[in-house]
Amino acid sequence: MTIDNIFRRIEKEKIRFIDLWFSDILGSVKNETIPVRNLKKALKEGIWFDGSSVEGFGRIFESDMYLKPDLQTFAVIPWGEERTARFICDVYAPDHKPAPVDPRAVLKNNLNLIKAKGMEYYVGAELEFYLFCRDGDKVLTLPHDRVGYFDLGGDLALRIRKQMCDRLEAFGIDIEAGHHEVGRGQHEIDLLYTTALKLADNVLTARMVIKKVAEENNLYATFMPKPIFGAAGNGMHIHQSIFKGKKNQFSNPQDSYGLSKLAYNYLAGVLKYMKGISALTSPLVNSYKRLVSGFEAPVYICWGRMNRSALVRVPRISKNNFDSVRIELRSCDPSANPYLLFASVLRAGLEGIKNNLKPPKPV
Repeated sequence: MTIDNIFRRIEKEKIRFIDLWFSDILGSVKNETIPVRNLKKALKEGIWFDGSSVEGFGRIFESDMYLKPDLQTFAVIPWGEERTARFICDVYAPDHKPAPVDPRAVLKNNLNLIKAKGMEYYVGAELEFYLFCRDGDKVLTLPHDRVGYFDLGGDLALRIRKQMCDRLEAFGIDIEAGHHEVGRGQHEIDLLYTTALKLADNVLTARMVIKKVAEENNLYATFMPKPIFGAAGNGMHIHQSIFKGKKNQFSNPQDSYGLSKLAYNYLAGVLKYMKGISALTSPLVNSYKRLVSGFEAPVYICWGRMNRSALVRVPRISKNNFDSVRIELRSCDPSANPYLLFASVLRAGLEGIKNNLKPPKPV
């Protein structure tokens, strides 16, 4: 999107304020709001802020940082009386270089490694969450309904899920599907695969949107990995592939799993470094309460096709649809910072490619 197109849209939509979003180290959305008249200055000079007050960004003597809006993330916020648009921003240090503590910059740096090879990293995400009832300001650990996987009758949140999808589409986020999950009051919205940076931006936005729509319906949405003991946990399975131009580099129609040598090397790298990157794929103590047997959550470092308790799965594809060949990492959960999550998994996979690693036999 060009600057001219953005300002035409701002004038057409009668936008009065601009929200400048960025991510802290935990993956929470931070925001600075400016009047629309200051947007040109923000695009040219950035907006300075105190980085030492942001979780994980710096010490008090390293505080000066500034935000630069990414034009491709412009969207009109589809709620609120004050007409507002938003950009997702990159964080810069006083030397006018990307701040090394900015999670978005970390992902960009790792994406540059694969772009140098003329390739692009694509990701799709299955975002799971629970809807709990409220009693005024108090959140009850009482699921909104009492139905289960793919149920239609009794799915009280069907209308609300559709509202969420509408809002996400308004932000320019493509939705693949949405459905009721296994747990009572548990739901899933699948974000269509796209480039990794855009998908990370979409995950950041989707968590905000889902919580907002739930609140409007007097409900509370939680992405906590294991909010209810003995019930299904919230995961965020990520589907990954690497493209060169329009060709899926993970695809090999002659292989029994449909995987290329590059895909096997990548898979082996993810398996080898999984213990280390688990700090980013499953960042909370509560994350490991989800990773127990009996709930289709992975508990062993292994891979396979049909076994949904494997760490990595190779999903089936429709006949001859080789562009959809991918690997699915199942340990991730929606509490993760998506920028750091995608960066760490990609880097592990690239190490596997670089060192020609071989995965163990599938289970």
